[in-house]
Amino acid sequence: MDKFIAHILVVDDDDGIRSLVKQYLNENKYLVTTSENAEDASNKVEIIKFDLIILDIMMPGKSGLDFIKDNKKLDTPIILLTAKGQPNERIEGLEIGADDYLPKPFEPKELILRIQNILSKTIKNEQKRVIDFENIKIDLNKLLIIKNKKEYKINNTEKIILYKMINNPGKTFSREDIGNLIDLDKERSIDVIITRLRKKIEIDPKNPKFLQTIRGAGYVLWIE
Repeated sequence: MDKFIAHILVVDDDDGIRSLVKQYLNENKYLVTTSENAEDASNKVEIIKFDLIILDIMMPGKSGLDFIKDNKKLDTPIILLTAKGQPNERIEGLEIGADDYLPKPFEPKELILRIQNILSKTIKNEQKRVIDFENIKIDLNKLLIIKNKKEYKINNTEKIILYKMINNPGKTFSREDIGNLIDLDKERSIDVIITRLRKKIEIDPKNPKFLQTIRGAGYVLWIE
């Protein structure tokens, strides 16, 4: 399994824990998006298909359990982060849909092993990582775009965007959608990233054929 391609949402109101978990996951080649509360997490799962969610139970406002109840149709596996004194919440979380739990404080290696165990059972084989169209090849495993036999490197931000577009063919992604994917809220910066991608993908970047702009809506990758 190419674990680095999995996209994980980390939901925790503690800035320190959020940052540490993101660091652990990045070091193990996972794509990571973060939320500091259940409300923001609910907004993100509406527009992004995550492979796994790491969810704190005790948060101001809505709890992690509230998040699960509010998103009953969500088919994404969930690992709960719990305090040692929360056995009842742990049991309730598993009863209403969580897949696993990990008491705080936890060992980073144990978290990674639990993630690997869940993803090995749930990540679908049909998720695309390498595609060929016309004289262009996008290889997310090697972080390369090959166009007319010339190689162009892609960075982690570009990989996240391409992965979601490739696995959602024909879907228009708004600037807000893309911003949520890469934890960026500056529209101008998102436009710059798209422009950079076009230079690597398009034969004529000024007249894009594949990575197109849908006026008033966002961007779409036409590859089929």
